[in-house]
Amino acid sequence: MMHTNSLIEGVVAKQAHPAGCEQFILRQIQYAQSASQIQHGPKRVLILGSSSGLGLAARIALTFGGAGAKTIGVSLDTQPRAEKSGNAGYYNNLYFKQYAEKAGYEAINIQGDVFSQTTKDEVIEAIETYFDGEVDLIIYSIASGKRKQPDQDEYWRAVLKPTTQSVTCPEINFATDLCHETTIKPATEDEIHATLKVMGGEAWESWVDTLINSESIAPGCQTIAFSYVGSPLTYPIYLNGTLGMAKVDLHQTSHALNLKLANFDGGAYAVVCKALMTRASVCIPGLLPYLMMLSKVLDQRGTNENCNQQMQRLFTDKLYGPQDIQVDSERLIRLDEYELSPQVQESVRMLLHEMRTEKLTQQNYYHKMKAEFMQLNGFGWQQSDDVTEDVAEEKTESEEPLASLHKST
Repeated sequence: MMHTNSLIEGVVAKQAHPAGCEQFILRQIQYAQSASQIQHGPKRVLILGSSSGLGLAARIALTFGGAGAKTIGVSLDTQPRAEKSGNAGYYNNLYFKQYAEKAGYEAINIQGDVFSQTTKDEVIEAIETYFDGEVDLIIYSIASGKRKQPDQDEYWRAVLKPTTQSVTCPEINFATDLCHETTIKPATEDEIHATLKVMGGEAWESWVDTLINSESIAPGCQTIAFSYVGSPLTYPIYLNGTLGMAKVDLHQTSHALNLKLANFDGGAYAVVCKALMTRASVCIPGLLPYLMMLSKVLDQRGTNENCNQQMQRLFTDKLYGPQDIQVDSERLIRLDEYELSPQVQESVRMLLHEMRTEKLTQQNYYHKMKAEFMQLNGFGWQQSDDVTEDVAEEKTESEEPLASLHKST
């Protein structure tokens, strides 16, 4: 039997277990079917970034959680090759499609770079073929580390760094179960620009413009993109960093898109979620200790939510609920109310203040978080407990850049 730590490099899973990924999909489907059902939801949905995290959870909610939507999912995943497994996203797409079609729902998977015109052309063709030419909801859920520059061989590469001064924060290594302090220097102007190009709202707007120009927007069409703001405890590396600047750009883009979709009686919204365990979020410097303590406090209060619970609440209460779409003073849809409760934040602050960095990985909630991370990649489920050498080692191109964004120079 292979020790699970040999499956990880830092905070990146080098392998995925197909049988465990199937169980992961089934568990999410079962939740969506048992949860409060979506009323008056969209019937034709395009998900850009559909193979993991919030994009996958949204797709499952809209298919199995009451809306019964047809979906087109776009993602760029590592497919199996000779003696090598695909990544988790590949198997998530595969099993979602199987179970959706078995239940009578249309599910189209498109493997492609979300930033390329070729992928846009393929999606437009799929909308014509499967959606009668129009889409009711466009979900933008991209967590990429790079974007190819138009008509060039060069890439914009995002970094996860502060923007004004160096920040020292804990860095966890899942492979070694060790934690140490690391100092991250501020990003350069070129790095900030590149991060905005990759993680900001430009590509989201380009997609909506493309669909408008191809006459693929249905009356009442909505578009949403996922964001995070966090608390003052995470501001130094997040909101005040390159990633926070990209999210602000995403929020501003939602206002421009809202004006464009108003011509179709639709709208555009940035959705601010709580801190969540995803394959992308574990790569954000300093976020894991905060996420551990936040989960502990929210679990104690009975208000913790995972990606599926957040998405089901988004579509039942916020976006397609009985009332008008609920937004804050900045026209953001908020799903982070429980996280930002003053009582919760004070409890988390105290736990982090008492935390000794070198002892962090000895805490029960560290092992809970690591187990959740392994399950995201298909390990730790009953069908995948016996991890053998037959599961080939692999470090995927789509995930590798995210793990080292704060170390880029």
